[in-house]
Formats: sequence, structure tokens, C-alpha cells
Amino acid sequence: MAKEYKRYLVTSALPYANGPVHIGHLAGVYIPSDIYVRYLRLRGRDVLWVCGSDEHGVPITIKARREGTTPQQVVDRYHELIRRSFERLGISFDIYSRTSSAGHARTASEFFRRLYDQGDFVERTSMQYYDEEARTFLADRYIVGTCPRCGNERAYGDQCEQCGSTLSPDELIEPRSAVSGSVPVKRETKHWYLPLDRYEEFLRGWILEGHREWKSNVYGQCKSWLDGGLQPRAVSRDLDWGIPVPVEGAEGKVLYVWFDAPIGYISFTQELTPDWERYWKSDDTKLVHFIGKDNIVFHCIVFPAMLRAHGGYILPENVPANEFLNLEGEKISTSRNWAVWLHEYLDDFPGKEDVLRYVLTANAPETKDNDFTWKDFQARNNNELVAVLGNFVNRALVLTKKYFDGTVPACGALMPADEAALAELEGIRGALEGHIEHFRFREALKEAMNVARIGNKYLADTEPWKLWKSDPDRVRTILYLAIQMTARAAVAIEPFMPFSAAKILRMLDAGHIDWERLGEHELIAAGHRIGEPELLFEKIEDDVVQRQLDKLAATKAANAAAERSQNIEKQKDTISFDDFGRMDIRIATVVAAERVAKTKKLLRLEVDTGLDRRVIVSGIAEYYTPEELVGRQVPVLINLAPREVKGIRSEGMILMAADTDGRLRLLAPSEAVASGATVG
Repeated sequence: MAKEYKRYLVTSALPYANGPVHIGHLAGVYIPSDIYVRYLRLRGRDVLWVCGSDEHGVPITIKARREGTTPQQVVDRYHELIRRSFERLGISFDIYSRTSSAGHARTASEFFRRLYDQGDFVERTSMQYYDEEARTFLADRYIVGTCPRCGNERAYGDQCEQCGSTLSPDELIEPRSAVSGSVPVKRETKHWYLPLDRYEEFLRGWILEGHREWKSNVYGQCKSWLDGGLQPRAVSRDLDWGIPVPVEGAEGKVLYVWFDAPIGYISFTQELTPDWERYWKSDDTKLVHFIGKDNIVFHCIVFPAMLRAHGGYILPENVPANEFLNLEGEKISTSRNWAVWLHEYLDDFPGKEDVLRYVLTANAPETKDNDFTWKDFQARNNNELVAVLGNFVNRALVLTKKYFDGTVPACGALMPADEAALAELEGIRGALEGHIEHFRFREALKEAMNVARIGNKYLADTEPWKLWKSDPDRVRTILYLAIQMTARAAVAIEPFMPFSAAKILRMLDAGHIDWERLGEHELIAAGHRIGEPELLFEKIEDDVVQRQLDKLAATKAANAAAERSQNIEKQKDTISFDDFGRMDIRIATVVAAERVAKTKKLLRLEVDTGLDRRVIVSGIAEYYTPEELVGRQVPVLINLAPREVKGIRSEGMILMAADTDGRLRLLAPSEAVASGATVG
């Protein structure tokens, strides 16, 4: 039998304050947790939902350095952008705080000091990479080099994103600093480590035996970590941005962001209520962490070990992590700007907050990575929200307005069609509750939408518009039931689409309807006068979607250009003016051209240099045909020593541009000149 809890404490992974929130964050963490919390509130549960900005760590300092600002200015800007974006989308945190606050610093410091005084840390001295130019130790992610597995020249010190291999900085070929580009050196440094191996037996029993009900991706990743053997994990870093390590001899060191950040859940609850201990230190509280799959190890192994070491805190009852959401078939990447940013969506689609909430829930990556496409977004809006939910609500309200002047008619005798529809509705509340409480939000949304699907079918089967003249009493019963279904739809969709639920209730001119009434026969009394019907959703046209696709296409082109620019060859050794002066470069005209037999790349060109006619062999057959070259004017280095190529004496070299993609391109004067004109 499932345990009954007196209260719920829900946390959501802290968004990192070095950039905006995108749809991957929403689908993975924030929309699922908002659905869950709204549902609990509708059930009258005692629930607190805490979240806030994660504002410490190396990426913040790097961004500040690149922008010429301070870390505090960076986090101030993004904290406000993130907070406001969440608010506009209807994400209903009880508190949205930040880890740069004085209250959080105090709580995190006290937490560290408690473990330090108990002897729970291990001190270690090690050699770590140091950037002498930037004067900072480098986290693994900020060391780049060539992957020893696949040869990718932009692999990170912890992972190669091209082949997926897990790496260490020492494995990289020619490592360099991602901060300054310089070659890092090794320096000795001391840090404090949480010995996770001491808690391995406890964690194995708590997770593998005690929480078999966890989602398979969460349970499986935890098992993999535990089976591989846990190792001590650093809880401090060499950095000047963060919460100082509160012990002597720790100058220039701060709490590692993954030790600091989860303590934010505690400090934010303290900020929210003086009764915070009832939520964190009582066995009749259910603690649930909503996270993405990249945070599983920290919330299921590291943070529970921290709480266990401290003592007195409850541990999470569930950690429903989602997989990743891709965008148009490619992995979302903040560094490449390959994302749909929440604040931009809200500006581009005013009044369509629930459309995004609906699409990201219907396509949520609950068990595997899923893909967001703008065409699917459009189709779900037009074919589901407009054609199903919006259509039913509009028909029920408009017909009631038309035939009964907006007054809910009385219910007469029920016919088989009425009883069949009511029977279908009967099981929806139970199914909704079961899915939400087991974190199956996609299935729950389908059940909520089934109210409208049943309603549409009911109106299509009964056809009240055909009966009005011949049997008005029958129409009264049909529309009475249609209005009840409309009210049910409002209650059922509220956790998923709160703005639309509120709009339906406004059109019904009804106040709040308790969740517990979802299975009742009458939610709106006969004789009640409804408000004015409005369209609940609007179609999204092709041109609107095309603008978003064009924006992504521009991003892709910019990324490609940036990548090509990284392939530009470095400057060669400096030469003197006299060295350059000895080069005799003339404009020559190609008078004949043919392929060199038995080769793929070579052309035999005859050129008029103004001084003579000579033969030059050039490796450009992959890019130009002989016919394209005849008559073209090109720069030629004519005093290059002759050499033999495939039995042909070549007297000179055509000067060309080698693009960053490796393609050779002809150079030419902007207007025709005499053959033999000098270049220099």
C-alpha cells in the first residue's frame, strides 16, 4: 500500500544563469514539475515548489571575461530574464531565488562546515591544469584538444561530443585552454573531497533495493555508477567567484558548484518559510526532484550522500528525470545558438503560452530523446488544440448562446447516447490521477484531451442543430450535458494549460471548480448564465512557421561560417619586402586547357603571360572544367623554377584562394587588363 504523506516538497533543477531558458529545459524539467505541482494544489495538498538560478562556477567567469563585465552583472541579467520568462509561461514556483544571495551563502557555508567538523571530507593535493594567461585553474570542460579516439580537434577535457567518448584532460592530444587558447601547465593544488565510496553500501540499498519504482533511465544510470564503484568527489574549486570555502588555509577556493547548488533547495525553502524544517526534516514529507538526465548522478548519488553525511534531512522519494529534446533533428546547443529560446517564443507568439506547454508535454522526452519540429508544433496546434478542444468548447458555448440566450438549460430524460458519453467520461479522473502521480504526463494529457474528444463525438452523434425545431426539449438535455463537459474539460486541462482553463471558466462565467468535482454529474447548474464565447485557440499559418524555420536556417549558416573560419590557416613566417619583391606575378590569359591523361586533379593550361606563351600544370580539375578556363585572366607566378609533372614541363604557378572548406577558387582582376600586367 502506498504511503500517505502530509506534505510535498518539489524541487526543479536550478537553471544556470549564463544564458536564457530554452525548450529543452522546459520539456525536461519545468513543464513536468509545473503540471505535478498544479495537480497537487488542485487536490488540496500541502505542497511547496522551490527553484532558483544557479549562479556560480567557471562558465559564469568565462562569460564575464569575454563580455568585459563582472560575474555578478552576468548573473543579474540572466536571473531576471529567466525569472520573468518562467512567470510569463505560467510556471508557478512558490519561490524562485538565487544562489548568489547572502542567505544561500550562509546555509551552504554552514552545511560545508558541519561536514568538515565531523571529519566527513578527505583532503587531497593533486596536479591540475592551470592557465597562466588567464591566471586560473581549469575545470575539465574548459580544456580542449584532439580526441585520442576519433581525432576531433575540438574535444573537451571530460567528453568528445563527436564520438561520445568519456575523456580526462590528460588523454587529450595537444590540450589548450578554452579560456585563453594558451597551452596550460600543471600546478599543485589542494582540495576537499566527499568520499562517496563510504556511502556506496547505503546508496546501493536505498536505491537498488528501496526504489525499484524509479524510472528505468534513472534507476539504470544509478546502478551503472554504483556497479562501477564510487570515488571521492571534489567539493571545492580554485576560483574567485563563488562561496568561499569556510575553513582556514582555503584562500582562493570556493565551494564546487555541484556541492553549492543543491543546497539551494534548502536555503530557498528557508527563505520561503520559517517552517522549512517541516518540509526537510519530517518523514511524512514527500520530496521529489525534477531534473534532466544529465543531473541524475548529482541528485541521486551526490546530494543524497551529502544529506546522509549531514544527518537530519529526508531523502528524495522520486527523481523523475526526462531524456533530452532535440530540435529539427539536431541536438540543442546553447553555444551554437541551436535552440528555441523561451523569451523569444513568448515575444513571437503572444497569447500562445499554452500551445507551447501543450506541444512540449504531448511530445515530452519521458522515456527516450524526442524531436521538436516547427511543423509538428503547427500540426498539433491546428489539428488538436483548434480542431478538438477549441472546436468542442466553441460549439457548446455558441449553441447554448444561440438557442437559450446563454442560459444553461435544464436536463431532461437521458437517452442511450447521453449515457454512453457519460460512461466514457466516468474513468477520466482516475486515469488522470494515476498517470500524474506516476509522472506519466504525456498519457495524462491524452486523458484530459479525451474530455473534448468525447464531447465532440457526442455533439456530432446527437446533432442538436438538426433537432431544434422538431425537439427543443431534447436539445436542452444535449446542451446541458455539453456545458457540463466543457466545465470538466476546464478542470482536466488546468495542470497542463492553465491559461486556457481560466479562459474557459471565464466564458462559462464560472468561478474555480474543485478537482474533486471532476467526476460529478453537474458542475454548472441549470439556469446559470454563461459569458460571451470566444475562440479558445487560433490556427497557425504556414508563413508564421516559415519565419521560425528561416531563423534556424540563418543560425545554421552562421554556425557553418564560424566553423569554417576556425579552419583558416595560421599566418606563415614573416618575410622581408625584398623577399616579396623577387616574386614576379603577372596577369596571364588562359588560351588553351585540357585534362592530363590518367589523373583526376590535373589540367594542362597554356597561358599568354604578355612575355611569352607557356605551359602550366595546375591541380584544379576537381573544381573547373577546361572549357570554363579558356579566356579567363588569372595571376601567375612566372619566375618560379620549372618542374616536371606527369612528364609535362610546368613553367609557373597560378595563384588561387584555398577556402576554409578546402575548395580552390580562381582569382581574377576586377576588370580586364593586358596580359603581362604586373601584380604587386
